[in-house]
Amino acid sequence: MAGITPSQTAGPYFGILLRGRAECRQVTEATRGARVVIEGRVLDGAGNGINDALIETWQADADGRYRHPEDCRPQPPDPAFNGFGWAHTRKDGGYRFETIKSGPVPAPDGGNQAPHVVVSVMARGILTRFITRIYFDDEPANTEDPILGFVPAARRNTLIARRVAEGQYVFDIIMQGPGETVFFDV
Repeated sequence: MAGITPSQTAGPYFGILLRGRAECRQVTEATRGARVVIEGRVLDGAGNGINDALIETWQADADGRYRHPEDCRPQPPDPAFNGFGWAHTRKDGGYRFETIKSGPVPAPDGGNQAPHVVVSVMARGILTRFITRIYFDDEPANTEDPILGFVPAARRNTLIARRVAEGQYVFDIIMQGPGETVFFDV
């Protein structure tokens, strides 16, 4: 009988991945756009902080451009913003990002998506990443966002970061149980 191999579990091997990974800085002094800080906690079903999660983000620049070859619109993306970030959770499950609020991104139907950040969560015991989005509670464009519109109204609040001060937002990611964050099957 064979034991469990690393390819079958993220278990104790996940912490090894996190050790020594450098801090990520998403913005520089030259980055265009309104600076924002997003912080929160990654919580398990009992409300305890998950202390070994890896949060990765992907977002458009202030003009709604992605630094990706498939975004081939004429205006080039901001060269001082790569659109990708990561943070390791602290002992209390907390994380923090310093970034910008993205501009409107074209929607598949020809309209625009509201400013948002795509988020990936990985942690021990999770064999695949969980994908969600962060929207901002002070954005009027949320009411017209086609992706947010797919989410049942009673669950949309799990995707909305709460503004607590100018340029500062709180967004907790609840992995399971009551108030579980909406995750997308991508």
